[in-house]
Amino acid sequence: MAEESILTDDFLRELMNVGEVDILVGVPTYNSAATVGQVVQAIRAGLLQYFPRQRAVIINADGGSRDGTQELVRAASISDMQNAAHPRALRTLHSISARYEGDPGSSKALYTMLAAADLLRPAACAVISADSNIEPDWIPRLLQPVYHDNLDLITPLYRRHKFDGLLVRNLIYPVIRAIYSKSVREPYGSEVAFSGRLGSYLFGCDLWSEDLGFAGVELFLTVAAINDGFRLAQAFLGSKSTLEHAPADLVRAMRDTVGPLFWTLEHKPATQPTSSNGDSVLTLGGNPEVTLEPRRINRKRLYQMFVDGVVELEPILKSILSAGTLAELQQRAAAGENEFCYSDELWVKTVYEFAASYHKAVISRDHIIQALAPLYRGKIHTFVLENRDSGGEELERHMDALCLTFERFKPYLGELWNGRK
Repeated sequence: MAEESILTDDFLRELMNVGEVDILVGVPTYNSAATVGQVVQAIRAGLLQYFPRQRAVIINADGGSRDGTQELVRAASISDMQNAAHPRALRTLHSISARYEGDPGSSKALYTMLAAADLLRPAACAVISADSNIEPDWIPRLLQPVYHDNLDLITPLYRRHKFDGLLVRNLIYPVIRAIYSKSVREPYGSEVAFSGRLGSYLFGCDLWSEDLGFAGVELFLTVAAINDGFRLAQAFLGSKSTLEHAPADLVRAMRDTVGPLFWTLEHKPATQPTSSNGDSVLTLGGNPEVTLEPRRINRKRLYQMFVDGVVELEPILKSILSAGTLAELQQRAAAGENEFCYSDELWVKTVYEFAASYHKAVISRDHIIQALAPLYRGKIHTFVLENRDSGGEELERHMDALCLTFERFKPYLGELWNGRK
């Protein structure tokens, strides 16, 4: 991804007018007019209240919105002449919106922000989702540990319903913990903060030359920080809005999360020593919390989609899975819902065999990701059944047991990766 394709003349002129800053907050958007106004106002309020003496800029990286998104972002600028209405603000707060070419995707949005940061030299940066339920006090929770305490990456912790974020809980988090030996609970957070040092490091990485087309490159940011010696922590932000969740289209959600995860395993192999249970990460402001209000989930539909997938995708699954794993899945699919159980061990073997097949590109990588979707539904059927009456502590024990199983099977992944199935 060439830098000059991001830094247009107009964008460069706006950046030069801003000059060097202390803090940069990036907001990626694409047709986000319904939500971005509230998000930018919360960012602005947080910066004015908690960083009144710092030079700050909001950078909007827009993927070609046609709904007025960019105008809403630009309206958030506050000049020196307006500071009378904001008595604590001692600096101009700039808001710049830049449109990048090509298909909208988080890789290009993040690269736009990193290119801007490379010129403006901020000490601390943050990326905030355009459909976040951010409150102004999230800004200091994310940025102060970077700006004041010399940390390099802050990932979020949230208060979630126990059946929210299931893809992270059952796949993304345990794989990252097993492979990279760090217990980062939200490695694919939509709100993160990072240092100028880490931003410069990422900006210089070779991955941008590949012109990444997928969403989810933020995961690479987390893994690079873990793997390459940067200082990281997790900050509790508050409740994660139930309106902000993975897309209803599960395949799309997996393309945006599992695809980048498998890609990252290939491009960023672990260099840290193996840990027996994942090294803890500094936690600021509180631990993740779960809420337990009743929620109906159609387990029967999850089970039936699992069964249909195992039957209909058999030729594809044969090319991805070992004969033993596929036979066990077929046996579980034929057992009937009352006897159905997708054990942790079988799920770990499934995920690792999919990851190794993605690495080898045994078939189209996109087809590999799609084929995992019905199997994931089977695992979620079991997860929901096992945890329907669980409180926070019991849920945590179940998650920890799954993570330990992923860690125990790391040698199996190594064998698969190196050619033996």
